[in-house]
Amino acid sequence: MVDANITWLPPDLNSRLQRLTGKAINNVERVGGGYSPALRLKLSLADGTSSFAKIGITPGTASALRQEQTVYQMLARPFMPRLLGWEDHPGNPILLLEDLSQAFWPPPWHQKRIERVLDVTEQVWASSLPGVPLMAEMPRIWDGWQQVAEDPVPFLSLGLASEKWLKQGLDTLLAIKVREVVDGRSLLHFDLRSDNICFVQDRTLIVDWNLVCLGNPQVDLGFWLPSLQAEGGPPPEKLLPNAGEIAGLVSGFFAARAGLPTIPEAPRVRHIQRVQLKTALPWAVRALNLPPLDGQVSG
Repeated sequence: MVDANITWLPPDLNSRLQRLTGKAINNVERVGGGYSPALRLKLSLADGTSSFAKIGITPGTASALRQEQTVYQMLARPFMPRLLGWEDHPGNPILLLEDLSQAFWPPPWHQKRIERVLDVTEQVWASSLPGVPLMAEMPRIWDGWQQVAEDPVPFLSLGLASEKWLKQGLDTLLAIKVREVVDGRSLLHFDLRSDNICFVQDRTLIVDWNLVCLGNPQVDLGFWLPSLQAEGGPPPEKLLPNAGEIAGLVSGFFAARAGLPTIPEAPRVRHIQRVQLKTALPWAVRALNLPPLDGQVSG
């Protein structure tokens, strides 16, 4: 039976998990990680196997899980965890996947691991999936520097650059033809970070598939590279040279968000946005020949 001492679970969740796995559950362990408030559980089953359950607990996480399960069911490629089950629910849908708790989750990084991720992203980009939105049409995603121009206080509060720097560099950043840069028809994961990438022997897996869209694959890569550098990897231009406009729009995405108030239901999001901005912004400075940053990188 399911561990009856898991008092923080919704009342009907134990029986729903039991039905979905089709096996007796010996233990339920809450799993950390992730930046959304979705509930993540490792289920230890009576037959000695285990599985991973991701459960929506807010309207946003429930909607994201419905989008994600559609991708799992329709794409089902080797670079994805195995889908074991799905149960929709008005408030708490359950996505059941293979348990990857014994996988290697980077960092640290080395060249072979980076090459494996690059190989698997090529496979993602070459895949096809009907009904996927265009990246260029996603609202309020690509106008980050315009948002900073309208209200610079959150960005300036980070201390990475002064108001003088912003005035000097903003014209160049606002001149980026963002829709042209992101335009494309490749299938993108659009949430590449180490917490969404793991290695199981010869398998390289990407998790969290609720943000897939169609666009320029270099933009998908560009969003991974700042976090890769922050975790000891190479500078972004080592893997994506001559990409000043991508560096500009990636840094703008984080610049518009990293200084905003903490999201109560996802308190770790602003932190990881700040981490990525601290490498994305210097990348944009180098790639676009902007004035040197005159703030202090801290915390």
